[in-house]
Amino acid sequence: MIRTKWILCPICKGKTRSQIRADTVLINYPLYCPKCKQISLISVRKFVITVIKEPDA
Repeated sequence: MIRTKWILCPICKGKTRSQIRADTVLINYPLYCPKCKQISLISVRKFVITVIKEPDA
């Protein structure tokens, strides 16, 4: 069985509509949270989620 986890919103900690597996690699992924209606830019590798802070233009 392949293990999966839900991605949690880094702002409100709510469950999003995206799931990841252990072998999932995401780079600069725009994660939308339906609860707080925010978009966060994240990177994922081996269940480790990193929030990317963009410099303001």
